[in-house]
Amino acid sequence: MNEENELDSTCGISDEELTARFNKAIQIETEISRINGTPITRYDANKKTVYLEYPDGHIEYAKKA
Repeated sequence: MNEENELDSTCGISDEELTARFNKAIQIETEISRINGTPITRYDANKKTVYLEYPDGHIEYAKKA
């Protein structure tokens, strides 16, 4: 019988470690985008809409359909 527990499905990495790695990967990808000059998609919780943040700092909100 092959039993699998919670740690087996994540290769023995804790949820906290997975979350930390995920957050670091997002930070790295954000920096790569800035270096390459590509905009970063973000979400404005106050306006409840998405926007593009360009490397020079200006922001363009998405137009609602």
